[in-house]
Formats: sequence, structure tokens, C-alpha cells
Amino acid sequence: MATILTLKRRIKAAQNVSKTTKAMQMIAVSKMKRAQEAVLASRPYVQKLISLSSKLSRTVEKEEKHPYLQSKMATNRTLIIVLSPDKGLCGGLITNLLREFLRLSKEEKEASYITVGKKLEGQVAHRKNEVIASFTFGSTTPTMEMVYPIIRIIDEYYIGEKVDGVKVLGAHFTSLFSQTPKVTTILPITVMEDLEKDQQYLFEPKLDTLLPPLLKHYLEMTIFQLLLENFVSEQASRMLAMQNATDNANGIIEDLKLEYNKTRQAKITSEILDITSASIGATQ
Repeated sequence: MATILTLKRRIKAAQNVSKTTKAMQMIAVSKMKRAQEAVLASRPYVQKLISLSSKLSRTVEKEEKHPYLQSKMATNRTLIIVLSPDKGLCGGLITNLLREFLRLSKEEKEASYITVGKKLEGQVAHRKNEVIASFTFGSTTPTMEMVYPIIRIIDEYYIGEKVDGVKVLGAHFTSLFSQTPKVTTILPITVMEDLEKDQQYLFEPKLDTLLPPLLKHYLEMTIFQLLLENFVSEQASRMLAMQNATDNANGIIEDLKLEYNKTRQAKITSEILDITSASIGATQ
């Protein structure tokens, strides 16, 4: 009887786990769909913004370049923005981000950090790095309000010549089954060459008026896109992890039910044999 009761409890516990992981999977699917639509919708806009910024930047004289375009070699320090989830249960995403952070920290020994997300915040601080600011990532699709405090810190450190460059470490969403850590250099802005470099443009308003707000918007949208990429990667990874957990729990339930039925049948058979033996003994 004790064995049967134990199996019942284990089956009940596995069923509760299966229900929980299934619910978390459905939540992740819902969040991922909205975030994936936002990522795919904003990618062409950001790419066009990068192309336009490059075209305008090539026309600016070297001595008149915006600070975002100037390569600085004053401090030999880098500002690194580390993106990570606030919560776990998202497969190997956090482990992969941590591995990439450890690799990057060996290359960038003189670096200051901004952390967005709690899961890597402790690891960054544990290595005795200078953590300028820490932000929570949140559990909903990122908004532009998350970008503005980060931009203010970037301006303070980069335009103030406290660092020579700015990089972002986060997850890049390739597909539902592929989310890879990626380090993106966002400052200084690299001017790309393209086939239209010899074309002449007429700007209205003047270029010196148009370029600063355009570069500012470019930086805002680049960071916003990286936040979206990291969020959709988190949800896709969590969805797959919870799906696997649900399948494993269901497999355990089936095994336990089989064992329970075998044990119950053996107990019934044993009781029938005891009754039969007692009846035979009574008749004799």
C-alpha cells in the first residue's frame, strides 16, 4: 500500500509540473509572437537608417565630424552594455551569454559596464568590473523608454571622452531554433562604402542641421533593435525549454502510471491468492 501511495504522489507531482511548464510555454509563445513581429518589422527600417547615416556622414568634412563618427584613442577603455534576461528557465541562452561575456572580458580588460537584465548582473560585478548602471530588462516587449537612460549614459561617457568605444553584448535572433550571442560595436559609427558613393545629394535642411538628430536617432534605434533581438531570443529559448520540460514530465507520468498499474495488479493478484488459499484451508 505504501508503494502505491508513493506512486500516486509522484504521478500527481509530475502532472503539476507538466501543467506549470505547459502554461509557461504558452505564455512564452504569446510574448515571442509579438516580439518577433516587432523585430522583423523594425529591421528594414534600422538597416535603411544605417545606410542613410553612412551616406550623409561621408559628405562631412573630417574636422566637422559629429562626435559619434570620431574614433577616439584617449583612454583605451570601452563601455560595454550587457543584455540578459531577468528570469531563468530559458534553456542554454544565459549560459551562452555568460560564455561570450567571459571571452569579451578577457579582450576588453579596461572596460566599464552597463547591465540590462538581472541574470548577468551578478557575474559582471563579481569580476570586479566597473558597473556604471544596472537596469531590469522586464517581462514585456521593450519600449523606447528603456533606451533613453542608456543613451544619456553613453553620451556622458563617449562624448565626454571617458571611453573610446561602445559595444553591446546580447542575443541575436536568427530563427526559432537559433539564438546566438553577438557583440555589436555601436560607437564610433562606421561609415560604410556602397555603390552610390559617387552620387551627389541635395539636402534640405542643410547637412549640418540634419546630421546630428539623424545620428542620435540612429543610435536610439540601434539599441532598441538590440533590445528587441535579446527579448525575442529569450522567449524563443524559454518556449523550447518549457516544451522539452513538458514532454519529459509527460514521459515520466506515463512510466509512473505503468509502474502504478503493475504494482496495483500485483497487489490485487496477491490478495486473490490469499483469499483462495484461506478458502481452500477452510474447506479442508
